[in-house]
Amino acid sequence: MSGGAGASTPDDGAWMRHALALAARGWGRTAPNPMVGAVVVRDGTVVGEGWHTAYGAAHAEVEALRSAGERARGATLYVTLEPCDHHGQTPPCTEAILGAGITRVVAAVEDPNPVARGGAERLRTQGVDIAIGVEASAARELNASFFHAVTADRPFVRLKLALSLDGAIADESRQPGWLSGHEARAEVHRLRAGSDAVAVGIGTVLADDPLLTVRGFAPPRVPPLRVVFDTSARLPLDCRLVRTARETPVLVVCWAPDPTHAVALEQAGVELLHAASLPHAMRALRARGVASLLLEGGAALASSFMQEALVDRLVIFRAPILLGAGSLNAFGALPANTIEGAPRWRLVEARRLGDDEMTVYKPRD
Repeated sequence: MSGGAGASTPDDGAWMRHALALAARGWGRTAPNPMVGAVVVRDGTVVGEGWHTAYGAAHAEVEALRSAGERARGATLYVTLEPCDHHGQTPPCTEAILGAGITRVVAAVEDPNPVARGGAERLRTQGVDIAIGVEASAARELNASFFHAVTADRPFVRLKLALSLDGAIADESRQPGWLSGHEARAEVHRLRAGSDAVAVGIGTVLADDPLLTVRGFAPPRVPPLRVVFDTSARLPLDCRLVRTARETPVLVVCWAPDPTHAVALEQAGVELLHAASLPHAMRALRARGVASLLLEGGAALASSFMQEALVDRLVIFRAPILLGAGSLNAFGALPANTIEGAPRWRLVEARRLGDDEMTVYKPRD
């Protein structure tokens, strides 16, 4: 437990997990704000609950207190992030909490934003019992890109790969085809909805002609920017990305484009970002407002991101098939390593989606 003298109780974890489930309902709608959920509990019963539904809308605490009404007086408020104590898009949540007569606040984590934090101390000075640290790891993981954005000069990167059991992303023919099933593909669209940008390499565009939009999931507040890493900016003018660039933005990261083709791309509505290296490109994307990026391939680009230590989460969808000799290994372009020297990743999540298995890993540091 951190951030205060308040002690947790056996029930605190259960109520906080409920608040975290509520927070997740804001997926794709709250950025650049975090997803936050809140539950008001009195005498062991939920009397109010809410979540941050969209950027600019009321915060979770305010929604939960409105739901509780007078029943909030003398109750405990569970919230997945320390209540704010500043005037932003909305008034400080601390004022609403004090006005409602809440006597105890349990927060999962402190707010890392130097502008918004301080709510716990403000409430404590007003006599409210404060406890911070319940389900802290889960709360940080839910808003991993938000916490990353506070201190990082590049986007938070999720690398998504669909693999066979033997680690391949394509068979010997290299022809396009679905490795994973419907449930796994639906999860990919959910991941897109929660990202500021979705990126692929030019090889993927030439092979698959992807659209990279969110489909089959609730539309995000802002459609993710579609990014193509393409050194020479040879993105075909007749590909689906270029044809829809005026509807949903497309950005090409390049270094040495053909001037004539570059002008044609820009006239079609495609934005060009000139960058000499991946780290340079990532800093430029962050400066452009991209705080989270879903990288969907292919193998060469994935290996480049891995070698540059630019991957924050590795999301693997493993299909129950074997592709055998001649198939394209997802990590075949990485330099050789020893068992002793290879960095080990930490498992964050594992679940089954139809016949496929989804696993999420993060670097140990």
